[in-house]
Amino acid sequence: MLNKKLNAGFVQFLKFNAVGLLNTLIDFVVFTLLHSLGMMNTPAQIISYSTGTANSFIWNKKVTFKDHNRGSQDGFDRMQLVRFIVLNLVVLGISVLLMHLLTDRFGLQVLIAKVLVTGVTVIINFFGSRKWVF
Repeated sequence: MLNKKLNAGFVQFLKFNAVGLLNTLIDFVVFTLLHSLGMMNTPAQIISYSTGTANSFIWNKKVTFKDHNRGSQDGFDRMQLVRFIVLNLVVLGISVLLMHLLTDRFGLQVLIAKVLVTGVTVIINFFGSRKWVF
């Protein structure tokens, strides 16, 4: 029984990461485009992260966590969406803070900092999504 739960959790983590790869691709493409157009790091991070987050909610609800018919009769749970938004606002805050620290305080190149920040936020987001949102 424990082995079955571990396998299910591992498969769920793999699905989360597959969705996350798509989200990250969207995030990186939007961030790089905005940054190359001269936008400052913080607004570019907010816009790019938000774009990936919108994609994340749809795919994680439908694929990763398969949360069918939770909440109202139409299967839409408003509180789930609120929890998702709150979690991602917290993660966004962490990502903006880390981007600032890594680039402005420690002098890392912006895209290297973005990769490091993404690694941290993926872990926070998975556990928050699994335990609290879905």
